[in-house]
Amino acid sequence: MNLSERIKQLAEQYFDYMVATRRHLHSHPELSFEEYETTKFIASKLKENGYDLQAITETGGFIDIKGNNPASKVIALRGDIDALPIFEKNTTDYKSQNEGVMHACGHDVHTTCLLGAIRILDELKDEFEGTIRCIFQPGEERLPGGASIMIKNGVLQDPKVEKILGQHVMPLIDAGKVGFRSGLYMASADEIHIKVIGKGGHGAHPHQNIDPVMVAAQIITQLQTIPSRRAKPSIPTVLSIGKVIANGATNVIPDEVHMEGTFRTYDEEWRASAHTLIEKMCNDIAEAHGAKCEAEVRKGYPFLMNNEDLTASARKWAVEYLGEENVEDLELWPAGEDFAYFSQEIPACFYRLGTRDEAEGKTSMVHTPTFDIDEKSLKVGSGLMAFLAIQELKNQLP
Repeated sequence: MNLSERIKQLAEQYFDYMVATRRHLHSHPELSFEEYETTKFIASKLKENGYDLQAITETGGFIDIKGNNPASKVIALRGDIDALPIFEKNTTDYKSQNEGVMHACGHDVHTTCLLGAIRILDELKDEFEGTIRCIFQPGEERLPGGASIMIKNGVLQDPKVEKILGQHVMPLIDAGKVGFRSGLYMASADEIHIKVIGKGGHGAHPHQNIDPVMVAAQIITQLQTIPSRRAKPSIPTVLSIGKVIANGATNVIPDEVHMEGTFRTYDEEWRASAHTLIEKMCNDIAEAHGAKCEAEVRKGYPFLMNNEDLTASARKWAVEYLGEENVEDLELWPAGEDFAYFSQEIPACFYRLGTRDEAEGKTSMVHTPTFDIDEKSLKVGSGLMAFLAIQELKNQLP
């Protein structure tokens, strides 16, 4: 029996364990940097295999699986553990028990797959050389991002990690399949915060007021000229305002309007220039109407770069493990992901795990209150992660 067949057999053996683990995590979600019970649960599962979770942040940690000659090479696997502030609308028996908090981005899946991969790798540790660092990362969904904190605290050191692999659920891909993209993949993600300050009053007498709602409306529409007229067409750029609070009434013009949005792109030089443009445009429009504006762009995650050599290698091994028909090529994805911090430090590959099952109605996108997965994807996610880890220990990047 070859390596891929053995790993598939082990993934099947641990499938019930992974289903139970994922359902527990899904029903007990915790928000970013508040994952105390989640971390305790992860530690208890690791203890069953004789591993102690090594704390590196308040709610994040890692273990090292040491094969033969453990100092020869070190690679890392990453799973994020936090959930989102969303009210779940699913009616399953593993529905969130923490009202207003939900694993709507699949981090329960990522954590489960890593725990499953650890069980598989632990059984095979006498058959590979090197060390596999398994990272359980908090706070992916909130700035400054748990990855940046873990890196700062030394998660890629002692011993030095040479490359890292991560996976993320993808409801657009059928369960049983995965997707890869080399080079630029996910966008930088910055937050836009704007306060327009005018002079409120009666809606019937706008000439006596400085209407911040009208000013905010102009800001919203004019900001769209930044991606459409100021960005190079060769640099994908997204600017969206998703939150507007005026707190006036049918006959009341408020004193202030608060807005929040996002700016995403794939070029650091343009990113910095755009931040200046956003703030200047907001201030100029407000000034033209006699209003004031406080505009701030808060720098978030960098763009995610998949190392070309590592991604090509991982894709090749995925084809061997799953078959060519089950490995897809991905397009640019403008969402942000703090795994990007890892990709800025060492060679990284971030790929997609298919979770879709149309027959079962598992088709909702991430960050929605009805997101769920085909749990057969847990076997693929854990098995492929273990297979890639062992194969990549054999490969030396130039």
